[in-house]
Amino acid sequence: MPRGLSDKVSAELSEAGEEAHERAQVRAAWHEAEADAEVEVAARADAPTRPPISRTASTGRVRHDGKITVYVSNDELIALEQTRLALRAEYGLSVDRGRIVRAAVASAVEDLLENGADSDLVTRLTEQ
Repeated sequence: MPRGLSDKVSAELSEAGEEAHERAQVRAAWHEAEADAEVEVAARADAPTRPPISRTASTGRVRHDGKITVYVSNDELIALEQTRLALRAEYGLSVDRGRIVRAAVASAVEDLLENGADSDLVTRLTEQ
């Protein structure tokens, strides 16, 4: 097999392997989320009431013990990265994407607590 063709086949096989690995990761995350949901449903059945949502500020740049994985579209990822760059260019804030997400979560929780059904979060989720 000519070298150029061999390199092309190797690249295609490598890409196919990466795609298979990514699909396996998505499947594993899906199964983990399903298991977590089953545990949560079982825990809810045992708990008489749901604890109130606590109002917390964004934690900023500290070590975090909790971790989640969030899948976003390419457009959402580009928007997040453009936001990060705009914060740096226009406001002199050098922050990572995780910090932006934590600030957005804190803002969404605060808005939900203050505005309930009229919150931006409820509005966005009911439009989908």
